[in-house]
Amino acid sequence: MKVCFDIQPALAQRAGVGRYTRELAKRLIAQRGDDELQLFCFDFRGRTQHLPELMPFVTPFRMVPGRVVSASWRFLGWPPFDSMAGTSDVYHFPNFVIPPLRKGRAVVTIHDLSFMRFPECAEPANLRNLAGSIHDTVKRAHAIITDSAFCADEIANLLRVDRSRVHPIPLGVDESFVPVPAEKADPILRRLGVTRPYLLTVGTIEPRKNIPFLVEIFESLRDFDGNLVIAGMAGWKYEPILTRMRSSPRAGSILWLEYASDADLPALYSGASAFITASFYEGFGLPPLEAMACGTPVISSAGGSLAEIAGPGAALMNDFSLEAWTGELRSILQDSDRRRSLVERGLNHARSFSWDETARLTWRVYREAAA
Repeated sequence: MKVCFDIQPALAQRAGVGRYTRELAKRLIAQRGDDELQLFCFDFRGRTQHLPELMPFVTPFRMVPGRVVSASWRFLGWPPFDSMAGTSDVYHFPNFVIPPLRKGRAVVTIHDLSFMRFPECAEPANLRNLAGSIHDTVKRAHAIITDSAFCADEIANLLRVDRSRVHPIPLGVDESFVPVPAEKADPILRRLGVTRPYLLTVGTIEPRKNIPFLVEIFESLRDFDGNLVIAGMAGWKYEPILTRMRSSPRAGSILWLEYASDADLPALYSGASAFITASFYEGFGLPPLEAMACGTPVISSAGGSLAEIAGPGAALMNDFSLEAWTGELRSILQDSDRRRSLVERGLNHARSFSWDETARLTWRVYREAAA
């Protein structure tokens, strides 16, 4: 069996779908056995050099920029993907959309339906692209992969897809996410400008993440003489969120880290007094699991799949009561037994998420699709 895996998101995005694509590609290579694996991407500017571990398996297409081909797909339905990538038995597209394809079986990963559930939180161009293509994509897919059982049910219900065609395959927590001792973490924190103690959240600055509520919680924790660290790139409609952060009475204790490298994240998680996420909706949510793996207690909303994915290892909040969140966070910060119990639960829970298992289950979907 020959599989072609589209790794374009790995070149364009560091987090989210980009991380999923990179991590999965590495494990697919390791588990390919007697099967043939091709990694395909449009690489007009030579960006695959930044993915050295994938390079031996990459077939880069350098004749035309990827954005030109994407526009042609949207408006003309041409050229066929396989006319550039070559013939394979199975093609896996990890970013919601199946491009024009003449032959072969298509597998697509639809990570969530946030653009349908919360269209007001989606960037307009992305919303138009996904809303205009998603029904055609699920119709043409031989198999659909998604990140959680919650999302599998949503895809079946909202897109009217037979649930048996949708395969929930959880993402993994990379082996680099382990508790980092203070003597190793502190130099990294100093370089980032982070001072202990601090509360941490990680994610793109966008309305869906509900960051103004986190600022409100921080303002209510008057007895916490520390900082709130918000690590994530600016996303759609980020300006009002930054305005709220900067106008806070505690603005001097709120730090926005627009960029933290993958190598720095374990230290950033490990140094936090608590990790907090109040997202309205997540298709999966890697940061809470990564924080757990680093031995940091997690308090999380139940938005989207978070109850399923983070819930067993987190202090799970079922609504957005400021009093309830503040009380729970204060308990985590001040009650050593409560904190110890939550840390232990989180460590045990995070161990159940492995990229190796993600790849193993993905290969199984490929074989079923090719049969």
